[in-house]
Amino acid sequence: MQQADIGKYRWTICSLIFFATTINYLDRAVISLLKSSLTTEFKWNDGDYANIEIAFKVSYALGMVGAGRLIDKLGTKIGYFFSTMLWSIAAVAHAFSNSTFGFGVARSALGITEAGNFPAAIKTVAEWFPKKERALATGIFNSGTNVGAIIAPLTVPWINVHWGWQWAFILTGSLGFIWLIFWWILYEVPAKHKKLSQNEFEFIHSDTAKDEVVDELPFEKISWIRLMGYRQTWAVIFGKFLTDPIWWFYLFWLPDFLESEYHLKGIAIGLPVAMVYTLSTLGSIGGGWLPLQLIKRNISLFKARKVSMLIYAFCVLPIVFAQLLGSLNMWLAVIVIGFAAAAHQAWSANMYTVVSDRFPKKIVGSVIGIAGMFGAIGGIFLSLFVQKSLFVHYRALNQIETAYYIMFFISGTAYLLAWMIMQTLLGKKEEVVFN
Repeated sequence: MQQADIGKYRWTICSLIFFATTINYLDRAVISLLKSSLTTEFKWNDGDYANIEIAFKVSYALGMVGAGRLIDKLGTKIGYFFSTMLWSIAAVAHAFSNSTFGFGVARSALGITEAGNFPAAIKTVAEWFPKKERALATGIFNSGTNVGAIIAPLTVPWINVHWGWQWAFILTGSLGFIWLIFWWILYEVPAKHKKLSQNEFEFIHSDTAKDEVVDELPFEKISWIRLMGYRQTWAVIFGKFLTDPIWWFYLFWLPDFLESEYHLKGIAIGLPVAMVYTLSTLGSIGGGWLPLQLIKRNISLFKARKVSMLIYAFCVLPIVFAQLLGSLNMWLAVIVIGFAAAAHQAWSANMYTVVSDRFPKKIVGSVIGIAGMFGAIGGIFLSLFVQKSLFVHYRALNQIETAYYIMFFISGTAYLLAWMIMQTLLGKKEEVVFN
């Protein structure tokens, strides 16, 4: 069957989750770009900002406890709808915060509601794409994290200067309500979708077990104890625990790095931050493209995934030299950070796909929820024991560049460690079978 005969509606679905992920990351990135203004208004120090960041991560981790299972139970259409509606309300609510405590509450609400995005998105990909296309589809929708992070520095500082920080939260947070309309109109699972051709339906399920061809399988409550009894679950847990915090470090602290090292403020920060996330967008899509090309060369799905992730782990290493290169020219630091961010997104696209490769569709949301929770816990540890203590200590000594050097070293080495642990745990086993 020719590709043109298959149909392309699945890519419409991919575009929907791309835009949801873009809005998700736009909402969470706003505060980092307002850090300087909010610090002045509320008299924050690095410890206060780190505490607010930790509040988001703690609530995100708690949200992940139930988000994945709730998505599995409600289904992608309803589960994604309510998750997006609630996090949009939480994002707008930041505008009405008038104290440090109020921001902590708003960030907590945002964290617990935004936790639904990735379990819903990965489950959607598992429902709408054959395994050989899932890494590419995941890379495309996951590039929304970069696009959101690009839009934020190009718009939020401008809104802040002209209309005030409150409107930055209101306008960005309101975008989710527009997305809800398109989601409700355009989305349904393949088995029920009236616009899906039979050829495309068969292609989507071309490498799917017969008992999973019906997309909305009855919800089966599977205990965490049972799920965590599988080595494959722990492989994903360690992969997320060690590498998710690195991406959050970029997201929450890149503007501060540019201000601390190069004295950029406000609108001036927008271009270098946008450059980092533009590069990472290319990495996200390329991360899904590479394993697909390996599969086309008759390399097995699981080996293609393993080789690709090793390549991406090595691609992060140059960030160790970001401080040295940045002393020569700021843009050298920006480029090497952008290259590392691109490698992270390529890694992340395949990390998510490992779950849909190895686990049945009916529990993909639950496994992503568990892994996402541990990724958030890793971010909490990094904030508590590295960022908060290091940044407060070294800024007091007027040596903040030392703290960033340590963080870049951690960022550069985390992926190789994660890859080695993952491959040890995954072993030669392929799919998890639930009886």
